[in-house]
Amino acid sequence: MNYGQIYFTDTANGIGCRTSLFVSGCSRHCRECFNPETWDFNYGEFFSKDVEDEVVESVKPPYIDGLSILGGEPMEIRNQEAVAHLVHRIKNEAPGATIWLYSGFTWEELSNPSSACRTEFTDSILSTIDVLVDGAFEIDKKDISLMFRGSSNQRIIDVPETIKKGHIVISEYNK
Repeated sequence: MNYGQIYFTDTANGIGCRTSLFVSGCSRHCRECFNPETWDFNYGEFFSKDVEDEVVESVKPPYIDGLSILGGEPMEIRNQEAVAHLVHRIKNEAPGATIWLYSGFTWEELSNPSSACRTEFTDSILSTIDVLVDGAFEIDKKDISLMFRGSSNQRIIDVPETIKKGHIVISEYNK
């Protein structure tokens, strides 16, 4: 997996001060995407063990609330193995850190066993993250007043509660 950028003190992509990792590769190509350079799977730098270690260490200080993973598309089939490894390391090595993941795929697509976006890593990722911001950016539904998302079709999902209750639970941050 490649990545386009890492922000180590980001306040725009989730609650609190976070590390935000922008992975490369996206086949969705949303019209007027804010980050089209990350569509290319070869964009940026290789997400090496050293970079992964730096990301994990960056979420350990008490003033960092967690990690946000954006793109590109973290849930592209080609990205899921590296994303799964990273989110598991975060949960094991920085258990107080929350993990937000932004995906153009919806919860329904990601959780459907017959969906084309699923791999052997999908359930592992979903069971590890805290928040999923789902849905493709839709320019017709763009709304700059929304927190943590670009268009009104996108949802901020409380993943642990969704898994526990067996239906989508919208996060309190979905304002």
